[in-house]
Amino acid sequence: MTTSKLPKLPSIRDLIRIYNLKAKQQLSQNFIMDKNITDKIVSLAGLELDRALCVEVGPGPGLLTRSILDSGAQNVIAVEKDPRFIPTLRQLQEASDGRFDVLLGDMLKIDHSHITQSGLQLGSNADGHIQSFDHVHLLGNLPFGVATPMLIQWLQLLSLKQGIFGSSNVSMSLMFQKEVGDRIVAGASDSARGRLSVVSQSICDAFKVYNVPASGFVPRPKVDATVVQLRPLEKPLLRSSLSTLEHVVRFSFMKRRKMLARIFKDWDPERIALLEECEIDPTLRPQDVSTEKFCQLAHIIEQRGIKLP
Repeated sequence: MTTSKLPKLPSIRDLIRIYNLKAKQQLSQNFIMDKNITDKIVSLAGLELDRALCVEVGPGPGLLTRSILDSGAQNVIAVEKDPRFIPTLRQLQEASDGRFDVLLGDMLKIDHSHITQSGLQLGSNADGHIQSFDHVHLLGNLPFGVATPMLIQWLQLLSLKQGIFGSSNVSMSLMFQKEVGDRIVAGASDSARGRLSVVSQSICDAFKVYNVPASGFVPRPKVDATVVQLRPLEKPLLRSSLSTLEHVVRFSFMKRRKMLARIFKDWDPERIALLEECEIDPTLRPQDVSTEKFCQLAHIIEQRGIKLP
C-alpha cells in the first residue's frame, strides 16, 4: 500500500550544499527554499488525486515535488532539463514508494507520450488498474526566461487536445514573473492587457492564486513572482486556430497606444470594415477589446484567408 507522506529526507539546503548545486543564470534558475511556500502552491492548485497524473516542469532540487507527493499524489512525473539535479531527484524517487519518476529532457521538445507512459509505469500503478488518466495537472516554478514560450506551446497543444493536454480534465498551476502573471490574467481595459491575456483567456479561465515575494527565492531575483492557475473553459471562446488568434493579437498590440481605426487604416483602409463587422468600436485601443471580440475577428480573418502584415 502506498504512503501519503514522504519519510524524513535531507533538507533542500543540505542537498544543494552536498551536490554543490548553484542556480545557473543562463537557465533563469531560482530555487524556493521554504516548504511552506510550496505547500501553499500545491494546496491552492486543487489537485484531483484519483486517477490523476501530476506533471512537474523543472523541479530543480525538488522542494515543490516534495509538496506534491506530501499532498497524497500517487502518480507524479517530473521533467528536468538540467542533469545536475538528477541525483537529488533520484533520491526522492527512491523515497516515494513508487509514486514518482523523473525524466531528463526539455519540456518544449519532449514527446508527451513518454510522460504519460512513464506515469502509467509507476510502481503505484503496478497492478495496471489505471489504463489512462482522468486528470492531468501541470505544475512548475517556471524559469522566467522561457516561461512565455512554454505557456504558448501548452495553450497551442490544449487547443488541439494533443499530448498530455488531450485529457478530459487538465489544469495548470504555474509560477511566473509577477509582471507576466499580471498580463495573463488582465481583463479588457486593464493596463497590463496584451497578447498573453487574449491568447490565454480564449481557451482558459486564468486567475492568480498566490504571490511569492522575491525574498522567497535563492538567488533572489529582481522581481516578485505569482502563481497563475489556468483551467480550460467549458465553452472556449476560440473559433479559429490559436496561431491565427495570436497573429491577430500580436499585430493589434504592436501599436497598443493607437486606436484600432488607425492601426487597421495603416494596414489597409478597407480592412476597417472587419472591425465594424465584428461590432468592435474602431475608436478603442487594443487593450480595451474583449477576448470574445478578438476571437470573432480572428475567425473571420482565418475563414477568408486574409493575410496580416
